[in-house]
Amino acid sequence: MRKVFRNLCPRNCFCTCSILSYVENGKLVRVSGDPAHGFTRGNLCAKGYAYVERVYSSQRVLHPLRQFPRGSGNWRRISWDEAMEVIACKILELKGRYNSFFPICLCKQYGNMGLLHYAANALFDGLGAITVTEGNSCWSAGLDAYLYSTGAMEKSDPEDMANSKVIILWGVNPAWTAVHQMYFIDQARTRGAQVVVIDPIFTATAAQADIYLQPKAGSDGALALGIAKCIVEHGWHDQKFLAQHVHGYEPFFDYLASIGYDWIEQETALPREAVWAVSELYALGSPSVIWTGLGLQRHTNGGQNVRAIATLAALTGNLGKSGAGLYFPSMAPWELFSFYTRDYITSRNPVFHRKINVNVLGKELKKTDNPPVKMLWLAQRDLFQDADTGSLIEALEQLDLIVQVDHFLNRSSRYVDIFLPTTTQFEEWDVVPSYWHHWIGINEPAIPPLGECKSDLQVAWELSRKLNELSPGICSFPTDGNEEEWVAGEFNQELYSRLGIEDYRELLQGPRKLKWPQVAWEGMKFKTPSEKFEIASATAAGEGLPLLPVYTEPAAFPKAFPFRLITPHSQSGNNSQFLNLPWLTWGIGEPCLWINSLTAQRFGLNNGDLVRVYNQQGEILLPVKLTKTISEDTLVCFQGWYGGGGHDLGDLVNGTYTDMGSKGTGRPAIAIHDTFVNLCPV
Repeated sequence: MRKVFRNLCPRNCFCTCSILSYVENGKLVRVSGDPAHGFTRGNLCAKGYAYVERVYSSQRVLHPLRQFPRGSGNWRRISWDEAMEVIACKILELKGRYNSFFPICLCKQYGNMGLLHYAANALFDGLGAITVTEGNSCWSAGLDAYLYSTGAMEKSDPEDMANSKVIILWGVNPAWTAVHQMYFIDQARTRGAQVVVIDPIFTATAAQADIYLQPKAGSDGALALGIAKCIVEHGWHDQKFLAQHVHGYEPFFDYLASIGYDWIEQETALPREAVWAVSELYALGSPSVIWTGLGLQRHTNGGQNVRAIATLAALTGNLGKSGAGLYFPSMAPWELFSFYTRDYITSRNPVFHRKINVNVLGKELKKTDNPPVKMLWLAQRDLFQDADTGSLIEALEQLDLIVQVDHFLNRSSRYVDIFLPTTTQFEEWDVVPSYWHHWIGINEPAIPPLGECKSDLQVAWELSRKLNELSPGICSFPTDGNEEEWVAGEFNQELYSRLGIEDYRELLQGPRKLKWPQVAWEGMKFKTPSEKFEIASATAAGEGLPLLPVYTEPAAFPKAFPFRLITPHSQSGNNSQFLNLPWLTWGIGEPCLWINSLTAQRFGLNNGDLVRVYNQQGEILLPVKLTKTISEDTLVCFQGWYGGGGHDLGDLVNGTYTDMGSKGTGRPAIAIHDTFVNLCPV
């Protein structure tokens, strides 16, 4: 007999899809989209449909493993009790050696966005102050840009994009990375909307646009200022809106008057006529919307670029009304949850952890002392998507113990001592909010855990139990419990009210949409000191940044490295996840280096030729593919592939920071797209 269960995709993705899972005789046999979910509407992406293969992959680890010696690949199956014994004894030994838990570092990111996967955070809160990583590799600079402009990152319901007349997709490729949003973009187009795509790569989304602009990478701020200048010069700005709701537009107008179109053309490599056309369309086609992607803010001037783009909405009054606005990921709906797992201890007994930057982990570990970090707990991330991996390897070799919690052995596993296998969403309870849409569902177990896999919450209980056996009272985190009760603990009365339910179990009948503002900033009361949209931000100036969204020059090409290497997401992967599945990667082959055909001619390269891509950080070997979709000074390699083939892109990224990021996430991110390289045929 076939049974149907409801699950949620917990990957770090805009869509957070609702899934129906079909089980026969205790085995997951098929998945489909849940038609009760109003955003994903019964559809999944290719990665979602590959989940059955992922759950039952022969590569999935189903039992605890221990590697000795580290890096040997000599893995031995061990029991959970042995694993917990080794880990707990090391924690207690470090506490005795240094009289502190600071030598223990929790390093996790967003490989799983489920709330119960914050159990590791709560476990170590219950132990005491340790070292934790902070910062975010995804959205830090752009988030800060919005915090300076509006005081908070609030966006309209993404379904409201269907009401737009002009949609500017700036540095985002939803045809690959947010496929369900394309439905609402297409809805707008059937009603006559025009779509503009701005991207240094001619993407699958750009192929569907009415207008496509290909600026130099990192010059987005200059383009935004050119659009702003044209709008103001033609009187297309909304003077009434500016006077009532915008702070600091007068000095910004003076700044716009000081820049010329010759300069804009030089900075962006775009003809002024293209800038004028987009300016007129955006300003006069209201309601108009701009969606700023994550890639464009991964430059040394990324935050300032996003500030300039956001200012366009303020100039034209495209805020606070249906079909208008600014779109960027927002965690605001997450604040409705109790965060029962993450704050289970800290809400009653605050713990002040030592914090290091997750984006340059190697450098941070090497410089952290008094006491040094000697143990790493690694979860929900692949270390080798970091910058400066050479420094990272040196730092990892100095640690006493590295524990990894994951589904598969990956590049990081080479440096791991103990591997703990964890459950997929089909084997556990959870709740997974979205940072994009406003739908909430419950994730219920559809099948028993495979092998000896345990959820992050169960792992936390196990380790707390062992610690307290060896040293009674050492950890205040619970030693056992019920996963479903922890899901229930995430809900509160406000959340129930916004969902229109009285009990979380009602979500097992289908997801519900939050009663959340359809339109952001409708009341026009921004969360800035002036309670207006702040073009001139005294807060930014007080933190050492420009008062206005003036243009900051992008990182310059070093003479020896005349190519910019851009590393966007693969269509078949989510960072380093999924790319080990043949079902998704069949026909794609190994990673390659996309190169402009004219550039290839200069080097005498043909499709498939192997090249050495190098800079002062390191080098990688890649086969080339010729294209006309990028400029002659740009190279593209889609990121996330597993190592072993001489193509760890982190070997080339030097760890230069973006201009912003500390305000919203604690630390600046890495200017990944300001990686400059040279190449030579092999």
